Amino acid sequence: MATLKESLKGKLTKKEFENLVASFDLIGDIAIIEIPVELEKKEKIIAETLLNLHKNIKVVVRKAGIHRGIYRRQKLKILAGERRKTTEYKENNVRIKLHVEDVYFSPRLSTERKRIAESVKAGEEILVMFSGVAPYPLVISKNTKAKEIFAIEINPIAYEFAEENVKLNKLTNIKLFKGDVRMVIPTIKKKFDRIIMPLPLTGENFLDIALAAAKKKAIIHFYDFLKEDEFSLGKRKILESCKAAKRRCKILKIVKAGQIKPREYRVCIDFIIY
Repeated sequence: MATLKESLKGKLTKKEFENLVASFDLIGDIAIIEIPVELEKKEKIIAETLLNLHKNIKVVVRKAGIHRGIYRRQKLKILAGERRKTTEYKENNVRIKLHVEDVYFSPRLSTERKRIAESVKAGEEILVMFSGVAPYPLVISKNTKAKEIFAIEINPIAYEFAEENVKLNKLTNIKLFKGDVRMVIPTIKKKFDRIIMPLPLTGENFLDIALAAAKKKAIIHFYDFLKEDEFSLGKRKILESCKAAKRRCKILKIVKAGQIKPREYRVCIDFIIY
């Protein structure tokens, strides 16, 4: 099969080729592409070419903004194919329905979700903060013998999709909560064996609430955006939070869970609480 660049020969100038971003994210049957300012006049041609190249793609959208606000929404513009932004995505033995604009979801975290699931032991009680459409709870529930998974999401649209996804996958050990984690967690009145914090930006602001909900010997998966030479900064955020909460902790490992920019990564720091 021809590549996108090969298929665009004769349709773009040499200068336009230099600015072309050939990679794209695929969520279900929706391709999400980036169009640099220099190529905006050719966005339809690029999108139609990509659509014709891949039979599994039914919609092509372009990023029209960054993820914003507490709901982490990202403006997307439909360029080619069907006029919809809802799709069904499959990974790690689960089906996930979502609206690509109204909720935050990253297919690039599929391997990371599998890694977390593989570390779960039978009988664990797990808390997933900022759970979105519930990809972490779904993957853990489907692939492990966890006892219960509590998932909290503030975006009402993401919460509704999470409810649908739990039913779609016929899972019974996931409990969903809609609201701010800082308000919801104290009402649960429960301690957890494992806590997942998939909010890389500002996640450190919620370490205190996670620590308050952690059992002794609980494992916390803390996510952050860090440059190659800043991993010690991520560790410091955890150590300072634990000190303030009067909890002892030990860093277990630091995992690169995707590159954001050159030399900048989404990082997961796994640590244990004593």
